[in-house]
Amino acid sequence: MPLFSADEAITPEAPPRAQEGGQPSYIRDHRRRLRERFMVGGAGAMPDYELLELVLFRAIPRRDVKPLARHLLEQFGDFNGVLSAPPARLSTISGVGDAVIAELKIIEAASHRLSRSKVMQRQVLSSWGALIDYCHTTMAHRATEQFRIFYLDTKNTLIADEEQATGTVDHVPVYPREVVKRALELNASALILVHNHPSGDPTPSEADITMTRRVQDAAEVMGITLHDHLIIGKSCELSFRSEGYL
Repeated sequence: MPLFSADEAITPEAPPRAQEGGQPSYIRDHRRRLRERFMVGGAGAMPDYELLELVLFRAIPRRDVKPLARHLLEQFGDFNGVLSAPPARLSTISGVGDAVIAELKIIEAASHRLSRSKVMQRQVLSSWGALIDYCHTTMAHRATEQFRIFYLDTKNTLIADEEQATGTVDHVPVYPREVVKRALELNASALILVHNHPSGDPTPSEADITMTRRVQDAAEVMGITLHDHLIIGKSCELSFRSEGYL
């Protein structure tokens, strides 16, 4: 059942067809075929706009959502970009109201929680790919920089994942003293720093390099290891360890 009663998309031009329960038959048949394809072939068999249609079905029960799905993808780039878009920006799109925004944010929250479950309380080195996937899922499409920290125990098991700060489109404030203080509170033995570049380019700035060295110096004084600093771009990431910055 839809979360809200009103349809929110603009009705597309279509030839009149027989209706059942207020839904035109051509829409009902199209939705049935999409659901069947999804159940048989999974998401991998569907382009982004069709997967997005499946999400929109619940919010807009009686209208053709294909034009809206395509328009959202044009505006935000891809499926992840649509899910990650701020509600304020989504609400500026014609045909998008509270029901659509709620459905998109529910799917986004579910994807974050699923990704997080694959890395929490896991040995980081053996689940590195899942950790990178989680970072991309939660951070790659953000419009502003976010700085988060993964805290590890003596066995390199991830014991905490915390957002330390949120900044602007090209800057986020980081305080080494607060990073180390929190590590001591959690009895963490090691850290992984992560932040995103909304520009999509993960190349570190001089400020990124300087900040990383300051955190590393402060952590070493307290016997805490800085394993890596990851910068997340739109479709790729940069590891300070791999690139020789650490």
